[in-house]
Amino acid sequence: MSSHEPIADRDGEPAPCGVREPSRSAAVSAPTPPVEAPAVAEDVSAEEEGGHGWGMRDLAKLAAVCVGVLLLVNAFVAQPFSVPSLSMENTLRPGDRLLVDKLAYQFGGTVRRGDVVVFDGTDSFVRGGADDPGIGGELRKLGAALGIGPFDGSVFVKRVIGVGGDRVTYRAGDRQLTVNGAALAEGDYLFPGDAPSEVGFDIQVPPGELFVLGDHRSQSRDSRDHLGDPGGGFVPVRKVIGRADLVLFPIGRWRGLDRPAGFAAIPAAAGGSGAHGDQG
Repeated sequence: MSSHEPIADRDGEPAPCGVREPSRSAAVSAPTPPVEAPAVAEDVSAEEEGGHGWGMRDLAKLAAVCVGVLLLVNAFVAQPFSVPSLSMENTLRPGDRLLVDKLAYQFGGTVRRGDVVVFDGTDSFVRGGADDPGIGGELRKLGAALGIGPFDGSVFVKRVIGVGGDRVTYRAGDRQLTVNGAALAEGDYLFPGDAPSEVGFDIQVPPGELFVLGDHRSQSRDSRDHLGDPGGGFVPVRKVIGRADLVLFPIGRWRGLDRPAGFAAIPAAAGGSGAHGDQG
């Protein structure tokens, strides 16, 4: 006869016969659930493998598109221009950044007296020459087109005083020059203390040409300085790059460039065709 008593049930009753006594480890230990990998790690690896972030190739493509759009705008619509000299003070100062409207004289628009224009002075203000060869010249052209580098010495900014058919006259010592016989009031823009000119002249502007002067006459080399040169110092309208409409930088000088009121009193040229639009 066995001396061992059967294991008691939880309510104190003996356990049924034939039930084996569980091991101590089975009685005190619960099964451990399997450990699953964190979901975050799976998500992160999936994002890395999917390649949804911006890579260097994507950024390079975006930069190329931006530069291409900017070049197209500069070529056909508007272009920044840096003022290189004192010749247009106080209207413009060295280092001012202008916005040049290239569409101002397109689609029927014409150059008017009083406009501040940016133009290519090759063969009128400077002799034509060969382009600078090599990558250095190309980089300078790109910098100028983007407005982050200087233009070469063939690009000028001046104010239009006479258009095709106009007669512009000045006698040394006079207080005002005349256009088509009418005195031109230049007090709105002429540099304080400057005379209208240091030399006298009497010229007739050929059709399709412009007579241009700087606002700071004593510091400007303009049409007056080239009267005896081939072309007579006149600028072909076709060489005008655009009209300077805004000073963009420095911020404190941000303003529009309006046509001075004095030009409203100038009559049309005698026998003029009016090919240059509103001349007054």
